[in-house]
Amino acid sequence: MIAPLSKILSNSEEVFDFVVNEGYEVKGLCDIGIQALPKQYIQPLEERITTSIVRTDDSIPIIDASNWDDPKMADQIREAAQNWGFFQVINHVVPIEVLDNIKESTHCFFNLPTNEKKKYTKENSISSNVRYGTSFTPEAERTLGWRDYHSLVYIYDDEATSFWPTSCREEALKYLKSCDTVIRKILKLLMGGLNVRYIDEEKEELLMGLKRINFDYYKKCPNSELSIGVGRHFDISRITLLLQDYIGGLDVKKHETNVWIHIPPVKGALVINIGDTLQIMSNDKYKSVEHCVIANGSNNRVSVPIFLHPKATRVIGPLQKSATE
Repeated sequence: MIAPLSKILSNSEEVFDFVVNEGYEVKGLCDIGIQALPKQYIQPLEERITTSIVRTDDSIPIIDASNWDDPKMADQIREAAQNWGFFQVINHVVPIEVLDNIKESTHCFFNLPTNEKKKYTKENSISSNVRYGTSFTPEAERTLGWRDYHSLVYIYDDEATSFWPTSCREEALKYLKSCDTVIRKILKLLMGGLNVRYIDEEKEELLMGLKRINFDYYKKCPNSELSIGVGRHFDISRITLLLQDYIGGLDVKKHETNVWIHIPPVKGALVINIGDTLQIMSNDKYKSVEHCVIANGSNNRVSVPIFLHPKATRVIGPLQKSATE
């Protein structure tokens, strides 16, 4: 039985216990009628991304991916990876239906009964590759993020069939496999910019690593200007491929400036960003940049990123010097 709202909000320990330990997450707080932002979610002044440092008259490159063999497109992707660390691709090979279905599946999962979702918390999940949680690492964070997530690490189909929730399994596999072509083509073009013309089996395994898909759910937030969905961070991935919904919420810090750029959603587009390990592998030619997800006071929002992570046993270093060195 859920405790009264007044008791849950009476002190910090009660809120943390309800959201994290009992597995009700941010959505659970909203479902019981919260009207004001709990202090655990209020960002310090120095961490807030205010409108004074966010520009809406600039944006990351939007690249037409209808012809992967076009040398101009290859140059655009490499330049975006060097100068921005972020870009969007349109007219890619992933069907709009697949993108729409994975967004709908995200809503479906988070609308499941709490007891069903709690089967996948760190304490309850029968697979370490399937996780349901909130914020980022709440036990270690000074301020919590206004986000719930469901994370799936892909090993192979049989493992996914055995452990992934039936409410989103089929859609997640289709999304992963449809995006695999985009990921491989982008990596091939980026490697070409490093004078890596041939990707053998060993290099392919190094580049592809492990794939993780996140279902990120951002509930409408009271006093949203005081909070954050996901705080400032860099991705450790090779690359990240992100699907935004029509609401949007991604802000990117422009390289070597203190200016943040809001990334409005483009229908059918996929957002690509360079992660820390690819910056290392490119000998700093391609840039991993800081970014965050803002909280929204008007609408619920979902996004679905795919991360290409290095395997834990891998030692990461520059592949070779870039063509300009």
